Amino acid sequence: MSTMLDDQTRTIVSACVPALEAHGLAITQEMYRRLLSKPEIRDLFNMSHQKDGEQPKALALAVLAYARNINNLGALGGMVERIAEKHVGLNILPEHYPFVGEALLGAIAHVLGDAATPEIMDAWGKAYWFLADVLTGREKQIYQAHAATPGGWTGWRSFTVRTIVVESSTIRSFDLVPTDQKPVMQHQPGQYLSFKLDIPDHGSQRRNYSISSAPASDHYRLSIRKAEGGVVSSWFHDTVREGDELLVSAPAGEFACAPKPDVKTMFISAGIGLTPFMSALGEIEKQSLGPIHFVHGTHAPDTQAFGAYVQDLARKGLIKADIFYSTGLSAEALATPDLALHAGRITPEWLASQIKPDTHYWVCGPDQFMLDMITALKAQGVPQTHIHYEFFGSASDAQLLAAA
Repeated sequence: MSTMLDDQTRTIVSACVPALEAHGLAITQEMYRRLLSKPEIRDLFNMSHQKDGEQPKALALAVLAYARNINNLGALGGMVERIAEKHVGLNILPEHYPFVGEALLGAIAHVLGDAATPEIMDAWGKAYWFLADVLTGREKQIYQAHAATPGGWTGWRSFTVRTIVVESSTIRSFDLVPTDQKPVMQHQPGQYLSFKLDIPDHGSQRRNYSISSAPASDHYRLSIRKAEGGVVSSWFHDTVREGDELLVSAPAGEFACAPKPDVKTMFISAGIGLTPFMSALGEIEKQSLGPIHFVHGTHAPDTQAFGAYVQDLARKGLIKADIFYSTGLSAEALATPDLALHAGRITPEWLASQIKPDTHYWVCGPDQFMLDMITALKAQGVPQTHIHYEFFGSASDAQLLAAA
């Protein structure tokens, strides 16, 4: 149990908000420079988020949010849960936290200089270890739950690529089965798998990918878009073959998007953002769920993954679907009563016309897309408790965090 922060510590941390607004990014950039100089720590991170600057931005926002809410830490419950789930996916352990604390406090002192008084450094040391204790406590609970779940595991487990399916011109699915042929824990739709990879010329890499298959006890499926310049996604597409083995951690993530009986649900996605919803749609054939409204935007029919599957669910009356093609409709495109095809992008105006009482809205896709959709939902009076979203990246967009 973490010892609560004393009044003086909370007052000092709160008073640092202006300094964090001005220098927060410089502090986290310096922190990562120090932290990543240690190979045993560097290998735990997604280095693509370091190269594009996303991870320092995300951490700067998180530290600022912590300082702003130091007197109301309950408001940070969602952020803490998301971080804990990410850490479990990457197999972060209590022994890693001293490295982070040393780097963060050193960075604060370095960037703030003489302004980093002994009182400020003492307060931030207490604040860091308070949050570290909260996170390690929650992470311990998640690790224990994984170990106790049938088919569950902790650490890295070997999986074999059973099949590879071309879903579209940019997306491939990889069906994974445990190499030891023992059962696997059934994931919750919306969760992801994390991978420990060693890629020639790029070294150790860590990535998470959403599970796109329905919950099962014998396999998982990933559906990965080949990103331009993406080291890991390109490696999956160009190098990974059936029969290859990969090191995988247990399903993690708090974005539990499984539909519930008699609960109106709208899934809103763009591009590869549809993957967690494919896992959720896989459940509707097993039990009576919904009603489900599936809304998806893609460039063209050739980039649309799972198009035939969605069309079949709509034909059976299990879902209502609206598909948007930003490059326009082809002459042979055919709609049905439960499948509507649209030229152009999903717009806030169109979404506003679809709002219904008591519906839960799940949003996943590029940051700007999510910002537009969440803003449109809020503008129509949809309560925050009915809006759910998932970030594929490091969630560094301040506008998106504020809107969501």
